[in-house]
This record gives sequence, C-alpha cells and structure tokens, in this order.
Amino acid sequence: MTSWPGGPCPSCGEDVPANVIRCRECGKLLNDDLQEPTPVEIPEYQALPEVTVCPSAFTTGVYVLCPVCDRELRINNKYRNQNVRCKFCEASFVLDLSQPMIELQSFLTNCPHCEKELRAAPKYLNQKVECKFCHEPLLFNDSIKQN
Repeated sequence: MTSWPGGPCPSCGEDVPANVIRCRECGKLLNDDLQEPTPVEIPEYQALPEVTVCPSAFTTGVYVLCPVCDRELRINNKYRNQNVRCKFCEASFVLDLSQPMIELQSFLTNCPHCEKELRAAPKYLNQKVECKFCHEPLLFNDSIKQN
C-alpha cells in the first residue's frame, strides 16, 4: 500500500500535501487501498436466562428406626459410624447407614437462607429443593460441611 504522494485532490482539485489520508477540503479518501470496510452487522439482543444461586444445605443429623424396638430416634451426624443407644429400649447398635438393619427415615438440615431446621426424606438428597419456610432454593447434601 502506497501513501498519498501529494498534489491536487482528484475530487476538488485542492492542493493536498503528501502522506495525508483525506482531502482537508472535501473529505475524499485519497488512497483507494484505504477503502472503508463494510460495516459490521450487530446481532439482535437476546437475553440470557437467569441463573439462581443454590447453596448447599448440609445434613446435621438423621432420623432412624431403632433396630430392636422400631421407635424413631433423632441422632446427630457426629455419632455416625459410632455405637449409639436407643433412649427407649436401651439397645445398643452402630449407626452405619449402609447397614440394612438401620432403617433411615429422614435427614435434618438447616436452611442456609432462613436458618430454620428442615426435615427431608432421603429421596431429596442431592436435589435442588425449596425451603418450606422461606421458599428459597437449596441443594440438599448429605456430606459433612467442610470448614
């Protein structure tokens, strides 16, 4: 690409110095190699779908049936895989949820939004659910919260 050598403007005849891109008088582009590019087409605006934040609600305890007397017991997560005793019949057993003799009824958690205690069936684990008190979304998670 060569620059404008200087001389009269091809459009208006005005004397234009060398290395100028446009005529100062009429605005004519002096170098045909510098033709303006075709305008870029701006795409139509499309709104993105909203993404809702869904914090995890970690379980704090479980409700299980005593393997001896079949009464419901509320047990904190800190006693998982440990020997526990039924408060009704005094029977002792290991709270291991993988054992078929331990019948899991539900999990306990606190809503990360309103801090109220929730009780949820095992079928809701690892699913996005709504708090029954504040109606905010949460992901019900059965792992111990990492600090």
